[in-house]
Amino acid sequence: MRLTKGRRIAVVTAAVLAVVTTVATAAALTLTGSPDVDPAAAEVPVAPVAEVSTAPSPSQSPSASPSPSASASPSPSKTAAATSGDCARPVGDGPVVELTRVVLPAAVAGYGNEGDTDPLPTAIAATPSGESWLAWLGTTGTVHLGKLGCDDKLVGTPVSFTGVDLQDVQADANGGVLLLTRAGECGDTPLCGGESSPCRTMVMIRFDAAGQQVWERQVTNLSDTRGGYDDGARFIWWYQHHGRLATDGVNTAAYFGVAITVKNGACVDIHEGDRMQVVNSSGALVGGHGDAFEVGCSHAWTSRIVYDPRAKKFVTVCATDNGCRIAQPNPYRTVAAGTCDGTLFGGDLVLARSTGYWTAWSQGNRVRLEHFTTGASDTTITTGASSQHPHLVGYGAGRMLLTWASGSGMAAQAYDSGTGAATGAQFTIGVQDHDYQAFKAYQDGSAAYPAAGTGNTGITIARVQPMG
Repeated sequence: MRLTKGRRIAVVTAAVLAVVTTVATAAALTLTGSPDVDPAAAEVPVAPVAEVSTAPSPSQSPSASPSPSASASPSPSKTAAATSGDCARPVGDGPVVELTRVVLPAAVAGYGNEGDTDPLPTAIAATPSGESWLAWLGTTGTVHLGKLGCDDKLVGTPVSFTGVDLQDVQADANGGVLLLTRAGECGDTPLCGGESSPCRTMVMIRFDAAGQQVWERQVTNLSDTRGGYDDGARFIWWYQHHGRLATDGVNTAAYFGVAITVKNGACVDIHEGDRMQVVNSSGALVGGHGDAFEVGCSHAWTSRIVYDPRAKKFVTVCATDNGCRIAQPNPYRTVAAGTCDGTLFGGDLVLARSTGYWTAWSQGNRVRLEHFTTGASDTTITTGASSQHPHLVGYGAGRMLLTWASGSGMAAQAYDSGTGAATGAQFTIGVQDHDYQAFKAYQDGSAAYPAAGTGNTGITIARVQPMG
């Protein structure tokens, strides 16, 4: 059997053979809600919170005009009486959103289509000091990386790396790690069917505090003697291949969608799953790492990862058509049961306050939060959010922040990361949502998101300031 564009066929792994007779593919999942969704619920009413628009730095273009949604002044009732972290960000009684427009020195790939095989424009990472690294996909086969100061504006000169697609960026006190795809070779083994497509590699790049490359490590397995169309290859094809990074402070893990090549007589079939690899601080693959796996979920999309320092392990969760569910891979354990109707999507994965994890997911445009420790969820929160692509991020001590597309902007709601109870009112974030981009949590209790800005050289950083 093979997986061709427009349909998925389950992968044979050492652990499981899943045969799915009628299933939506991750590469062609429908981006419309199910018929049973009340049209009146398509827009979630939200309570506005003050948004602050910061002026561009002198190096930014004076012609970039702010959007109306970013021009509100902060409400007096939300004036901060304290600050948090090295960046001294204001701590409010409730969430306060600050939008900062950044003009980039190199063009960024536009949002365009947002299917799960389409490129990601931007990614952001929090440093321990509260500053950021901003990565963006260029328009000339490059991925750019720049440092943002406490004011979320560019400092210094960005650097560039050869890359086809941007995936994620992770930061620490000494620099960070960038995850991207690069060109690879397919080889000359014929496909048993379907259309040929370029073969890529997934690469982790370690950079120092100046953004300069320290090492790189391929986390797929192509080589001089193994092309993408050779039996046993694990590579990046047109299939869903988005990836995320997590770190334990020493090692960095990459979890991403992967193509799987299987010999079938004189030709090969190519399937799709996901893969997690761990790399140490020197750039070497950590052999025998208990959390890593060659192939996890099959077929997989919205693969998410977090490091749990309490359990000292990397935790992963995916959406899969194997049983049509939100699952933990390797071995499979169902977190939440779903339906393969084209509207099943995972969101993000965060640590719960005391033990276990919360993941956001959506079925039929209805967003849920699930708490689990290992396998089946023990708590389900049905939210008021109507979206196919929810985002979830840690938000200070004991809170998490759920965000989703609402009209031309985003809506958000804070939740207790212990009980799952909503805290405060829903509020708006005046930037364009992207289905597959991520908010990132900061040690000072804030959270930030890199959104589309003005023109093809603009980015808007949406920061939700800390709450007291």
